[in-house]
Amino acid sequence: MFSGIVEIMGKVASITSDGTVYTLVIEAPEIAPQTEVSDSVAVNGCCLTVVDKSNTTLSFQAVPETLSRTNLGELTVGSPVNLERALLVNARLGGHFVSGHVDGLAELIKIVDHDGECADYFFRIDKSLSKNMASKGSVAVDGVSLTLVRCEPDIFSVALIPFTLSATTLGSRKIGDKVNVETDLLSKYVQRLIEAQKWG
Repeated sequence: MFSGIVEIMGKVASITSDGTVYTLVIEAPEIAPQTEVSDSVAVNGCCLTVVDKSNTTLSFQAVPETLSRTNLGELTVGSPVNLERALLVNARLGGHFVSGHVDGLAELIKIVDHDGECADYFFRIDKSLSKNMASKGSVAVDGVSLTLVRCEPDIFSVALIPFTLSATTLGSRKIGDKVNVETDLLSKYVQRLIEAQKWG
């Protein structure tokens, strides 16, 4: 379980494949010494297991299914990534409950810059995901906990403060980029309860 509060931006050091499994090695010197093999880390919001480490890097494995359903498949050497280690039970929850299970991808379609400081980001998303979104509710975009502003059947927007733009990969996103989206965990249970009423 995560909070959507990104700890650091790491950088992809290498990507290799044996034909079935892909191994991502990510430079993360700020957290690598305190991270252990088998720990869970959210990489752009996708929960991955640390399979190897050094004093400066963390290694993860991913199958083609994961790469195709998230933007991890678009990573190249040098790509920045948002990193967050799993929550401690006694930690403050600064964002919202994030499972690290990406629901789908959204496309950045518009950026409204406010004097070079704050910015409004607009994303196109599938209607199957937008039904789990509500204005003033929470969403994780590339693992970043954000508050929803505008919610339409196929578009949502978020407002980003200068700190978020500089401390996460969102500040370098460009029109057409795909981002990982995880909708609010509680909304999924509400949806399931509504669906269950039709079971008879």
